[in-house]
Amino acid sequence: MAVEVRQYHLFPTNLIPNSPWPLLHYKSVLTKNVDSSHCDPGDVWDMFTKNEWNVNWIFRYGDTQLSHYHSKAHECMAVLSGTASIRFGVADTSPDMNENTYNSAWEEGGVLLEAEAGDVFIIPAGVAHKTHNTRPKADFALLSPGKGHGIEADDPKKALCEIKLDGFTMMGAYSGGDWDFIATGGNFEKVWAVPKPKYDPVFGSQEIGLCKRWHGSNEKPRARL
Repeated sequence: MAVEVRQYHLFPTNLIPNSPWPLLHYKSVLTKNVDSSHCDPGDVWDMFTKNEWNVNWIFRYGDTQLSHYHSKAHECMAVLSGTASIRFGVADTSPDMNENTYNSAWEEGGVLLEAEAGDVFIIPAGVAHKTHNTRPKADFALLSPGKGHGIEADDPKKALCEIKLDGFTMMGAYSGGDWDFIATGGNFEKVWAVPKPKYDPVFGSQEIGLCKRWHGSNEKPRARL
């Protein structure tokens, strides 16, 4: 079966650095369990870990969140259950969650994508994202053991496999460093210098997704003498 790779080039805004590399959306790339229509967290853990992306969390998302970006790491989000809308590339312009979700309190531009179980998003450092309109409705919760910056368990895969998925859930993995949460501003040039991952989190070294579409070196920049 051919893999559907969608890519979106998101340029800097007044408030968000975005990235020279495109946002990637792999549509229905993960296998879903026949009985539940959910994806197996253990299988996704194996795939990401093998490809040297660090799995940090499984979150169940509430109805909305603040738009934000990560300045120190590239992020991969795998949709394990449910559906949602995700707005990429622009900042919220009001702290009012109703205004910045359902009215017009966000920057012009960006792209709104629909997410469903089986999808994977590869988000370059600096690209803003906001998950909202989640279905089935549920309260926000960290489902994985730890504080969201790593799976704190003697057997991480086993711990993830034991999680009961409900609502809209995603698994997050990172390359380049630990994740932070920045709503607006920051050092754009420093964000753009986060090195390219060696492997695609789904396809490894295959010339399909990231390895084909993110051009440039994966070496860290050296200080000038």
